[in-house]
Amino acid sequence: MKCQFTGLVAWRVQRISAIYMLLFFLYMLSALWLHPWPTYVEWRGWVRRPSISVAILIFFAALLSHMWVGLRDVLLDYARPESLRWFLLAVLGTSLFGAAAWIVWLLLQVQK
Repeated sequence: MKCQFTGLVAWRVQRISAIYMLLFFLYMLSALWLHPWPTYVEWRGWVRRPSISVAILIFFAALLSHMWVGLRDVLLDYARPESLRWFLLAVLGTSLFGAAAWIVWLLLQVQK
């Protein structure tokens, strides 16, 4: 069975996701420094803006794909025997999928 995100594709996913996460992190630091949100209502109003919600969603997509590629490579290199490797990959994939579903659910809750 062949895993996705191999070779050059995995390298690109790691680099592009790392660059986006860095830029988003710097944006968040500057936004919090320039416009601190002292209340939950102000923070929620900020997150409800469609551009911010999409940026947050892309950030978490980048984070989860970055995690998948990195942890997948570690498991492929070091997890032995092969049955254990595939079990751990399935647990990792399921966990990351669950985290993605939870993040989408949270962003939808903020939009209400």
